[in-house]
Amino acid sequence: MPALSPDLRRALFQLPQKEKDQLLARLVAQDALLTEQLAYRLLEGPDALENRRAALRAQVDDPVRGFHQTPNDLLVILRQLQARLAYHAKVTKDLFGETELSWRLLANVFQHQPEITARLHGPTQPLLQHLTKRTLEALKQTARLHEDYLVELAPTANAVLAALWQSGAAPLAREAGLPRAVAG
Repeated sequence: MPALSPDLRRALFQLPQKEKDQLLARLVAQDALLTEQLAYRLLEGPDALENRRAALRAQVDDPVRGFHQTPNDLLVILRQLQARLAYHAKVTKDLFGETELSWRLLANVFQHQPEITARLHGPTQPLLQHLTKRTLEALKQTARLHEDYLVELAPTANAVLAALWQSGAAPLAREAGLPRAVAG
């Protein structure tokens, strides 16, 4: 984003307040992410973060349980859900919520779709590669959090890692250098 020249900056600050307010409203309306961030910060109440997490938790728990025609169907759903989690983190700056829900999503896949994750072969390879990559990302996100959060996340993380190593993704996990467990 180019910086304003000092002259233009001074001229903007000398505009009447009403004109500045109109310009600000027009500029904010052009950026959907900024609009949602401001709505979250300025309009939603103190329970907004937990309400948003609960809504995402329901989304993370639901579609993974169903029957999927192909591993690619499940992969598409996982990518959509992961994008929602990332967007939630951009809006709310909730790194813990994104990390917790990412671990939950991975755990749900291994719990509810064992037949799809059991073997590494042509149709399941993209899905298992994605699960391995997302597990590695979740470990990196967990490492960025305060160590007290690790105690809360460790049981789910260890369950995911154990399931990953017992699934068809074990060679991919070995290749990625994933641990078999995290200390919690």
